[in-house]
Amino acid sequence: MNNQPLLEAKEITKAFGGIMALNRVSFTVNAGEILGIIGPNGSGKTTIVNCLTGFIKMTSGHVFFRGRDISKKPPHKIADMGLTRTFQIMRPYYSLPAYKNLVIPLFSPRAKRTGGWRGGGRLGDRNTVGIDILEEIGFERDSYVPYKTASTLPTGYLKRLELARCLALKPEVIICDEIFSGLSMSEIASMVPLIERLQMEGITLIMIEHRLRELFRVANRVMVLNFGEKLIEGHPKEVMADERVKEAYFGSQNMAEVMMHA
Repeated sequence: MNNQPLLEAKEITKAFGGIMALNRVSFTVNAGEILGIIGPNGSGKTTIVNCLTGFIKMTSGHVFFRGRDISKKPPHKIADMGLTRTFQIMRPYYSLPAYKNLVIPLFSPRAKRTGGWRGGGRLGDRNTVGIDILEEIGFERDSYVPYKTASTLPTGYLKRLELARCLALKPEVIICDEIFSGLSMSEIASMVPLIERLQMEGITLIMIEHRLRELFRVANRVMVLNFGEKLIEGHPKEVMADERVKEAYFGSQNMAEVMMHA
């Protein structure tokens, strides 16, 4: 039996000038699980996403994906391997209709190689597949929404569009950078089953989140960062009960109170 983790970070360190954003952070992610990463503002959460996906160069350390060292690979090469991400500040092609945002990744080498589009070589079919993917993540197929210019979409749809662009690549891993941020409670309530379904379909997820109540519903494990260092990782209940987390992440507030208002 192969017990090798799908993704492994070994002593990731990143310094910006004299500021240590990450200090020798190590962790693993197993195939099919959801790992949550939490921590106070400035704890290094987005920095670690950028290191894992090649958007910034690490000062030191290594990242292994399926046993291969990807530490020095550029973002497009990492995405082509099946390790994708969403962005906290959404980055759609704002001037294009929503479904056309998916036609672009459907032209990628990975999509062609893995059968990410079922086109049989006909370019027009990518439009249909793009709409199919949007429907799978919550766009109403028979409405005008998939055809709306991305710049006119509300935040809830833009967050789903971020996920859809990842799915167009048939990824093995999706790193979600605050996918719940800016959403209403009803939008989050509809997003949670989508996250659960992606896991059931075999996609591994890493979720960076401030919305802890919703994250703890879906995460198998949680890692806490504080001042660029790993404070603790474990089952959400273990993390919630840890005094260091209460002090570092929540100060003097009671955990139950924070969860209630998260």
